[in-house]
Amino acid sequence: MTKPAHTSNEPCPVARASSLIGDRWTLLIVRDAFDGVRRFSDFQRSLGVARNILSDRLRRLVDAGILAVQPAREGGAYQEYVLTEAGEDLFPLVLALRQWGERQLFSPGEAHSELIETATGEPVAPMLPRARDGKVLMAHDATVRKLA
Repeated sequence: MTKPAHTSNEPCPVARASSLIGDRWTLLIVRDAFDGVRRFSDFQRSLGVARNILSDRLRRLVDAGILAVQPAREGGAYQEYVLTEAGEDLFPLVLALRQWGERQLFSPGEAHSELIETATGEPVAPMLPRARDGKVLMAHDATVRKLA
């Protein structure tokens, strides 16, 4: 399988990824897709975004191979947007943003939406980066090897 086209020549994976999915609307579209939103009108209703912006972001996500367009499940003229394998690979990113937001942007006891593990009904455990031996990694435990 070939890698999807991207719009950045940056040698840094963070810079390249953020050029594709780093704006607010794109991330919220991906979040909604994980929540089961599939139709243009449902994305628009959920996000309250202008049609032209939504059309642009959906087109970019499809062009990048993050979403795919398919006929609606019940038939008719409608089409649906579904996450591809590359889109599904964004789950850890969305989860990390969610968990950071829960820790940093809400007061203790302040109500917010919660991501629940379907099988257990329990909140998803905190996501932590780990070394190959299983040890939790902190930022000071890792170094970027830059291109020469």
